[in-house]
Amino acid sequence: MALVSMVELLDQAQKGHYAVGAFNCNNMEIVQAIVAAAEAENAPVIIQASQGAIKYAGIEYITTLTKLAAEKANVPIALHLDHGTSFAQVMQCARNGFSSVMIDGSKHLIEDNIALTNKVIEAVRPLGISVEAELGKIGGTEDDITVTEREALFTEPAEAEYFVQATQVDALAIAIGTAHGQYKGIPKLDFERLTKIRERVSTPLVLHGSSGVPEEALREAISRGICKVNIDTNIREAFVLAARHVLEGDSKEIDPRKMLGPAREAATAIIREKIRIFGSTGKA
Repeated sequence: MALVSMVELLDQAQKGHYAVGAFNCNNMEIVQAIVAAAEAENAPVIIQASQGAIKYAGIEYITTLTKLAAEKANVPIALHLDHGTSFAQVMQCARNGFSSVMIDGSKHLIEDNIALTNKVIEAVRPLGISVEAELGKIGGTEDDITVTEREALFTEPAEAEYFVQATQVDALAIAIGTAHGQYKGIPKLDFERLTKIRERVSTPLVLHGSSGVPEEALREAISRGICKVNIDTNIREAFVLAARHVLEGDSKEIDPRKMLGPAREAATAIIREKIRIFGSTGKA
């Protein structure tokens, strides 16, 4: 089937009280792994490309691979720009066939974030492209800041309500204690903050930086209103460890298929595991 808009998937997830997995891709094997996992679980799925992935693989390759995968798949698939930071980049993705985009204006003052988000919505919504925005700041796990300082970056429920009313955005990424990259310890999510945001905002909510978040915490976040969960680091870990295992077994191996094949299988397995945790198995 053709690529679908992300908002279609998230609306169904919100009604069904589950979350759709949004998995980052960097190459052909990871695209294949995401689709294989989604089909095995009969689950809707979002394939994401970050700015780094676009720079590495090329936007034409990512779009063509994902479109081909979607055409052959029996489950709905959206292609989403992850953390787009400029209007120009969003439009590049729109021109190349992405069905969804994220405009991340979280580093700006809220009024500037609203203005940037509305500019993107005005440009791409007539094309059937859904828009995700971010409010609050989701840092990296290496950030050397105190708990108090970190909480100051969290999404304020009242601001979330104001932002959604001012933009009518399709999905809102919120900051409640997750971070991008590998965690040094166990992340502690602010569930009460999430509940307060959900009480004020009916728009589908997104959890970034979810690799390394314990299963029970993910389930709790979804029960409190998270509809989209982003996973990247866990896929990289599984992929690279499997490829490394092949090389450690035979340092003279030169066939990339014998490294990338097991890596793809390992990525498929971790993605299937996440889909089951998110509750989206059988929801395609």
